[in-house]
Amino acid sequence: MPLHVERVSHRYGPVAALDSIDLDIAALIGPSGCGKSTLLGILGGLLQPSEGRVTLSGTPPADSLNPFTYIFQEFALLPWRTVEANVALALEHRLGTRERRERVASALALTGLSEFAAAYPKQLSGGMRQRVGIARALVVRPAVLLLDEPLSALDAQTRELLMEDLLRIWAREKSTRVYVTHNLEEAARLADRVVVLSRRPGRIREIVRIEAPVSERSAIVGEMQRRLWALIRDEAAAADHEVQGV
Repeated sequence: MPLHVERVSHRYGPVAALDSIDLDIAALIGPSGCGKSTLLGILGGLLQPSEGRVTLSGTPPADSLNPFTYIFQEFALLPWRTVEANVALALEHRLGTRERRERVASALALTGLSEFAAAYPKQLSGGMRQRVGIARALVVRPAVLLLDEPLSALDAQTRELLMEDLLRIWAREKSTRVYVTHNLEEAARLADRVVVLSRRPGRIREIVRIEAPVSERSAIVGEMQRRLWALIRDEAAAADHEVQGV
């Protein structure tokens, strides 16, 4: 379902976080403090923009329980619940027992977690815990999936495996996706369009389209990373000094 942002601005008191954002959504990158997570919060309805609006074209699929669903950097799993019970949490009191079990089983199979259904979060690696978070988001069959730095807490090898998993899942699950990341490789690998935001207040600096099919991305990932870094390098350095109080 197409998601449209129309002249969205946002302020935190005297601080302007976003300024007149107009776009149809893709991946979002930019220097620290440019408003990426703020924009994601506005898209998902967690924040009301100071100006502008967000619209969703069409009607969510009939089996979608949550039109907007988040996957965050933090896994936020309930330690006293099994993998299966964590994934089922969003379905409780909303579906009958049979449909709930079918949805959970499908989400676990899709994320490679079927054999870990009875395990507890403390028994899983970081990558496996994030797979539980992904399964929990997919089980409600969202029309729009909002991902806020979902791989940033993982080591390089685990991040690579999760990127492969996400690409495989997205090839099967057709939903609108908005992906916020600082990692330029993730943007180049996972997105068809990358929106580069400027320093605060965040404005659209450039929209980079990645035309190559996902199966052929490996040959151009390095080139795309260099292009994206060239767009944000100076502002990223300035933002880093600002964060450090220099």
